Amino acid sequence: MSDQAHHVSDPPGVALVTGASKGIGRGIALELAAEGWDVVVNYNRDQEGAEETADGVRETGQRSWVIDCDVGFADQVQRMFDEVTRQAGTPGLLVNNAAVQTWSPLMDLDEADWDRTIRTNLKGTFLCTKAAARLMAPHKSGVIINIGSGASQVAFPQLVDYSASKGGIDNLTRVSALELGPLGIRVNCVAPGAIEIERTREEDPNYAKKWGAITPLRRVGFPTDVASAVVFLASEKADFITGQTLFVDGGLFKHPHWAYD
Repeated sequence: MSDQAHHVSDPPGVALVTGASKGIGRGIALELAAEGWDVVVNYNRDQEGAEETADGVRETGQRSWVIDCDVGFADQVQRMFDEVTRQAGTPGLLVNNAAVQTWSPLMDLDEADWDRTIRTNLKGTFLCTKAAARLMAPHKSGVIINIGSGASQVAFPQLVDYSASKGGIDNLTRVSALELGPLGIRVNCVAPGAIEIERTREEDPNYAKKWGAITPLRRVGFPTDVASAVVFLASEKADFITGQTLFVDGGLFKHPHWAYD
């Protein structure tokens, strides 16, 4: 046996997943439930989708609660965390997944759309991280996982607000990890590549074919691919990992433009 004591984490407890009414958020919630987590399902507008996610969690035998909240507003975030602790107890895991985007050239992008995207994606991650950390700190344990994007590494035309918000999340993750590490709280980021979900299929019926063709693994990703990374980073197997961004992109964002065949 090693001279150093190996820390064994407690069994899974309560996870809060923001923006979990569909897509990647739903995939994360269901995968966490399959691993033994009880899951609080957050939504902003799609209550029906959130209830469907919660039903899926309960089908695994785990408990689930549905709470509405626009994560971009501090008063709503505080109300959500008060409700979480009242109904489920202190969350051991927070997954900051809620996000929006605006498809627009920079010069045509409305200030209101910029504000909404930064408020939801970046400010929402900050507000939820702060609220969760305050609850986790007395327990000297907790995990926070932010959902970033390959858009933080590669410039995507017409996604300036989204790309800026995800770049901010990268640095928010690193600073949070440094400050919260001494309190026993780990903070990491999972950055998806091209993931086929309801929204991407609506945007482009040929989404999977187009993006799969330029991804080194020759396929797009699915919510389960992202969820598997979240499950790993939330587990005791990742107890010594913090401040990292894990790209789940099939190699897409390591693929440079190359002038030679």
